[in-house]
Amino acid sequence: MVYNREGYAPWSLTRKAGVQSATVDGDIEVPQYIQPTLDTGFVDDKGDWKGRVSSDELFIGQQTDLAIANGGDALTQTTMDCLEYDNIMFALKVSNAGNFVLSLMVSGSETGNDSYLNLKPVNTNFFAFATLRTDSSANLLDQLLVAENAYDADVWNIVKINEVKGFKLIMKVTNSSGGNSDIETAFMRIV
Repeated sequence: MVYNREGYAPWSLTRKAGVQSATVDGDIEVPQYIQPTLDTGFVDDKGDWKGRVSSDELFIGQQTDLAIANGGDALTQTTMDCLEYDNIMFALKVSNAGNFVLSLMVSGSETGNDSYLNLKPVNTNFFAFATLRTDSSANLLDQLLVAENAYDADVWNIVKINEVKGFKLIMKVTNSSGGNSDIETAFMRIV
């Protein structure tokens, strides 16, 4: 809705003649309506555009590792860049039903030079840790994710992992199913 008020400006001839009017509603039209705005980013102190991120619409980084032996590991090859994302949806599809261990690890760069942002070298065989607890043990570091669960074969099993913002991660999937298994993985980042 748009409401336009009209009145006499305090400097107008009508007002000088003695006709009273609220000065806020002078001859100057002031549009009074609600206008939505869209915040798409900003320009930083270096003059570079920093756009706002949005959640992934589909699962990305899909890969298949064939015949991973019992006790063997499969590592995601695509880095899950969560510097500006709060959560991850991780999808796992295995050919042999049973237990699999999911572990979030600190990622080196995708080029394989074991760097993390401007730090080099980085231990890329290191679990991702953060202070997650809200109880009296808040001074302890917790692993973001190390979880063993049973997964069904030949269907996508999807888990949501919270509190990953600020990390670049890879997922290590350890086969504990008792036999060889093909392992397919994919992920989706959520703001």
